Amino acid sequence: MKVSFALALSFASFSNAWVAPSTGLGARKLTSLDMAASIWYSTSTGNTETIAGYISEAAGLDANDIGDATNDEIMGADALIVGAPTWHTGSDEQRSGTSWDDWLYDTLPELDLEGKKVAVFGCGDQESYTDYYCDAAGELYDKFVEKGCKVYGFTSTEGYNHQDSKAEVDGKFVGLMCDEDNQYDLSEGRAKAWVEQLKAEGFF
Repeated sequence: MKVSFALALSFASFSNAWVAPSTGLGARKLTSLDMAASIWYSTSTGNTETIAGYISEAAGLDANDIGDATNDEIMGADALIVGAPTWHTGSDEQRSGTSWDDWLYDTLPELDLEGKKVAVFGCGDQESYTDYYCDAAGELYDKFVEKGCKVYGFTSTEGYNHQDSKAEVDGKFVGLMCDEDNQYDLSEGRAKAWVEQLKAEGFF
């Protein structure tokens, strides 16, 4: 009996040691279907894709184009990281010039996202389009809030040179804002710090 008990303990210890690594992020690259969180973006020049890549690496999640999203993928995630560039038209809506423009107004209204966690990131050119910096990120924020989502990851506006932005609420950015035209050397560090902030806020 004692031998059997010892063998059981040994087997349990071996099993635990073997199973644990397979449940961690380091075991394999997890997709949006494996995780409670997923990253969705769209891009026109490639800048937003670059930032999505930094976030993907820091968070251990795949980045996906919103144009390829299914309704089940969006509704099946507990947390969504969403990002867009800004098309500088000065209009109030459809500001990304990407797949987001149709998705936000045709698809999103049909989805039940009440209570979902959302984190927003955006790209813009604060020097050439100083009055419209990352406006599309503000549009993402507005539309997901309208659907009853809770937004995480607000950031400081310090260190930026823009004059105005729809992505500012109560003196803070509604998420991570990056400028690949003028501050590209800061983007990766900002993305890593933002992911750590999201973790601290309980987003993941």
